[in-house]
Amino acid sequence: MTSPISPTALPPKPPCTSPPERRLHRADVPHETLALARALIGTRLVRRFADGTCAGGRIVETEAYTPGDPSSHAFRGPTKRNRAMFGPPFCTYVYFIYGTAWCLNVTSEAERTGAAVLIRAIEPLYGRATMQARRGPNVAERDLARGPGRLCAALGIDGSFDALDLETAADLFLAPAPPGEGVLPVIASARIGLSRAVDVEHRFSVAGSRWVSGSAVRSK
Repeated sequence: MTSPISPTALPPKPPCTSPPERRLHRADVPHETLALARALIGTRLVRRFADGTCAGGRIVETEAYTPGDPSSHAFRGPTKRNRAMFGPPFCTYVYFIYGTAWCLNVTSEAERTGAAVLIRAIEPLYGRATMQARRGPNVAERDLARGPGRLCAALGIDGSFDALDLETAADLFLAPAPPGEGVLPVIASARIGLSRAVDVEHRFSVAGSRWVSGSAVRSK
């Protein structure tokens, strides 16, 4: 079951240009978890490498993990693994899953609360060749960053990126959508791969986007 958040027309395809120079700051985004999960849709995730090149793209899918959520890593309180979730908002929380993949989150709420938004997928816009090289020559373009593990592999994000302040981090930042891009058709649906709170519609995605992970979700 889905619940429409905004109009259902397919989003315009943004031009593939150089990465944006203006970055988002803590004051530019809501800190409440569900509001942040919606607000991050359409923004740009940019990874800057040591040689000055960049890779990244438009965020098309997120999942919210609110305070008190039984499926959240923060549910049982702070640990060595999840301590970044209890830090200030607009920082990174990066964790390893299934022994194979890293996942990137943006922290939310007030410090010591324990909440975050998982970045599930981006539409590649910058540094596609770099992402392709990192993911392998036989990986389809659609699958470069479609899913949180693939996203981190494509952008070279690992545990060393945990607890970064996204206002000041040199090699990872968020940027606003360019002026004139328009309102994206964002919908809410159930999150993926959980065993608790499975029916909660805290997954946000661009309706009809081919870059979204899992099954495509369309608004009604």
